[in-house]
Amino acid sequence: MSTRLSAGGAELTIDQENGCRISSLRVGGTELLRQGPKYGAFPMVPWCGRTADGRFRDGATVHQLPLNHPPHAIHGFGREAAWSPAHSTGTEAVFTYDLTDPWPYPGRVTQVFQLGEDALTLTMGVETYGDSFPAQAGWHPWFNRSLTPGGPEAQLDFAPAWQEERGPDHIPTGHRIDPKPGPWDDCFGMPEGVDVTLTWPGALELKITSRAEWVVVYDEEPQAVCVEPQSGPPNGLNTLPRLVTPVDPLEVSTTWAWRRLG
Repeated sequence: MSTRLSAGGAELTIDQENGCRISSLRVGGTELLRQGPKYGAFPMVPWCGRTADGRFRDGATVHQLPLNHPPHAIHGFGREAAWSPAHSTGTEAVFTYDLTDPWPYPGRVTQVFQLGEDALTLTMGVETYGDSFPAQAGWHPWFNRSLTPGGPEAQLDFAPAWQEERGPDHIPTGHRIDPKPGPWDDCFGMPEGVDVTLTWPGALELKITSRAEWVVVYDEEPQAVCVEPQSGPPNGLNTLPRLVTPVDPLEVSTTWAWRRLG
């Protein structure tokens, strides 16, 4: 089952049964996202990227997560779950997902999609039903490297303040370094907020912004470029825990704004 939104020449399809991911985003009939059940654009929650060895500490308690990307746990549980529809109009849809075992804390995630003629805004909130717990939230979009067969490849433009040094295990070492040239599977700090532009020359410009201060860029595959705004760095449940409390839920949002070129 899927939900479709449209505004002007923009069309959005949400597959709530498959992780509440965006399975299609078409602008003027052109598909922006890589197609396939593992692709599109999926939410990362209740953590983003890799959690080292699948373990995180909350106070004196160490929790073990399933190793869905051995030797680590990656991208959370939300992308694999069926979400429940809560509200929908022609241009907006809201879905919820209840955190359950094997996540050790009860809570609820709400994801909101708001589509306009020239922009899409995504918002995700995490709240607790009981004790406070560390969590992260963000998105993992797979943008097509080329919008048409043989067409120009996407050009990436951003100015991060630093790059998280990545160890051989793909976990940040804790050191911040000057940004290195790609290709990347790396996390970058943007303390003024995420601001990344993808340009397909002569076709489309896509600006990805967020008040979040972290973005992962993954462009090591030939078919796609991933720009992932998120509330904390990989392994952040351990290194930069953000507690979700009964009075302070976690909320993160991102806006993707586009304009046609040529």
